[in-house]
Amino acid sequence: MIAIARFRIPAAQIQQFSADADIALAALAACDGFESGEFGQNTDEPDLWALATIWKNVGSYRRALSNNRVKMEAVPMLALAIDEPGAYTR
Repeated sequence: MIAIARFRIPAAQIQQFSADADIALAALAACDGFESGEFGQNTDEPDLWALATIWKNVGSYRRALSNNRVKMEAVPMLALAIDEPGAYTR
C-alpha cells in the first residue's frame, strides 16, 4: 500500500516543515509494516511538498496512525496535508 500526503508550505516555513517531516517519517518508520518512505519538494512548484510511504498492507498503515508516537510526532504534520485521497494499492 502506498500513502501519499501533499502539502502547500510557504517559503518561510520550509525549514521547520522539513525538520517536522524528518521526525514524522522516523515515527512512521518505527511501526510494523513500514517498508519505505521519503519526502520531497516539487520541482515546478517550490511550495508543494509530498510525503510518500510504502506499507506492507492497509492494516499496517492504519495501525501506525493509531500508534502513540505517531500521534505525537507525525499526525500534527499530517494534519497540514492537502485534503485529497492519498491511499493507493499496488
